[in-house]
Amino acid sequence: MEKRIKGVSYAKYGYIFCIPFVLGFSLFMLYPLVHTIVISFSNYEGASRYLSGRFSVLDNPLANYTRLITENRLFWTSLSNTLKIWIINFIPQIVLALVLTAWFTNRRNKIRGKGLFKVLFYMPNIITAGSIAILFSALFSFPIGPVNYLLELIGVREAPINFTISLSASQYIVAFIQFWMWYGYTMLILTSGVLGLNPEIFEVSEIDGANGIQQFFFITLPNLKTILLYMLVTSIVGGLTMFDIPMLFNDGGPDSATTTLSIFIYRQAFSGSFLLNRAAAASMLAFILIAVLSVGVFYLLRDKDAARLKKEEKALRRALEAERRAG
Repeated sequence: MEKRIKGVSYAKYGYIFCIPFVLGFSLFMLYPLVHTIVISFSNYEGASRYLSGRFSVLDNPLANYTRLITENRLFWTSLSNTLKIWIINFIPQIVLALVLTAWFTNRRNKIRGKGLFKVLFYMPNIITAGSIAILFSALFSFPIGPVNYLLELIGVREAPINFTISLSASQYIVAFIQFWMWYGYTMLILTSGVLGLNPEIFEVSEIDGANGIQQFFFITLPNLKTILLYMLVTSIVGGLTMFDIPMLFNDGGPDSATTTLSIFIYRQAFSGSFLLNRAAAASMLAFILIAVLSVGVFYLLRDKDAARLKKEEKALRRALEAERRAG
């Protein structure tokens, strides 16, 4: 064993190695966050006001938030679109990912080429959003496009459909693109979680006569609660910050049907009057919404037995402390 040299402090080297991360985090994460919070309470409408010295905090610091909530209908429309598109894509995404996970990890299934299937399912996730948007724009193009040709060929529609001007069709297409891009990633994370479980649990359940469905619902899913929590929280964050696909596919249209919260924030900040203060306020509202939903998910998926035992331990500790003081 190497002996520690007397008089030499090794702690300083740890701090030195942390300096690059601290500098990067402060410059690219902490400063933008603090700056966004500050300008959300200000009259910051474009760089000219900031540079001319007319930048100041408003007399009513919450004025930007109030105007967004009470006067700006597009804010509520974008929030509604974001939640709707996220729900439409997440529910089938997690269901299909769980089905594929059960299929790949079932010990009774002798599937050949599992690695190839996993690569094919994951591949949409590594394609750039711009390429995917161009691909689907071509597929649903009007009046001549593969989808319209297929519908006409099988006799569903005689006349071509302009999907890009249909409010509901545009939302469903964007939701399908998001689902198609991310179900493979979700499947791989869940599959990794299942493969990390103790195989003896499944062997014992097989001896007790449990079939594949019973193993999945009563053994696999309960043990994947932590991973499901991670997937749900990250999906909430990704869903509420959705920007690239709806922007590149249909520019947030038609009639703002695919305008998400991120697109709304972008347009507030970088188009028209350059209302950077309103954009910052909308960003903070989105941050608060994500935080509230994440906390709610943590509460719903918490380990209730562990929480109950913790409460009982605290109650017992208090009772013992009370007896010690009384005695």
